[in-house]
Amino acid sequence: MGHLRELRTIIFRIAISFIVAIPVSFYVVYYLNIFDILKKPATDRFPDLPLIYTEPTEMVGTYIKVTLIVALVICLPYILYNLVSFIRPALTRTEKGYLYIMLPSVVVCFVAGAVFAYFVLLPPAFGFLFTFGGDVAEPMIKVGKYISLLTTLLFWIGLCFEIPIILFFLTRIGVIKPEWLVKYRKVCYIGAFVLGAIITPTIDPVNQALVAVPIIVLFEVGVILSKIARRKKTAVTSSV
Repeated sequence: MGHLRELRTIIFRIAISFIVAIPVSFYVVYYLNIFDILKKPATDRFPDLPLIYTEPTEMVGTYIKVTLIVALVICLPYILYNLVSFIRPALTRTEKGYLYIMLPSVVVCFVAGAVFAYFVLLPPAFGFLFTFGGDVAEPMIKVGKYISLLTTLLFWIGLCFEIPIILFFLTRIGVIKPEWLVKYRKVCYIGAFVLGAIITPTIDPVNQALVAVPIIVLFEVGVILSKIARRKKTAVTSSV
């Protein structure tokens, strides 16, 4: 019951921080023209392509959605701090040290994934989507659908960039072994292309490869880090 009460307190703190971040987020979205940044991957290649809305509440709903996403990003460090404080008592001193080292890397890797999606993945993906069937119909993109697609891709690609850090940490605390990763390497490769097909909104293999190949590279980096974590863990055990 003590753990549940502590979890309830943490959830309450996170909820309060999220509510407090919403006005700041609205200012950032509305006055700093976040929509200009979000439209850039599409407008750079298609400057004359209009974003439209067909429902009276669609634009308001889109602003609210983007505001909530930005608010979540703003309070993300505080959320991570509370989650770490909750699981910290269950970790050993060494595991706590690795967890503290890993936290900045988690943020950096997620941002790197989002930047990769924004500058590398999205332009060719939108190029395919907005030109396919252009001889049959003229594209008129709804702003709500565009923002949903954009934020979904940014989130999932950012999450995929966490693979090396996760593999390193799981190996360090003894959940997985690098031998398992090597043994199931081919399965992971196939899974990367399946994941690429799920994440990308297109059916062409080029855009799917733009997602799958970085995932495979990240997996291989994770295997290397897993082996390093295994050696460090063995060295610590031997010294003890």
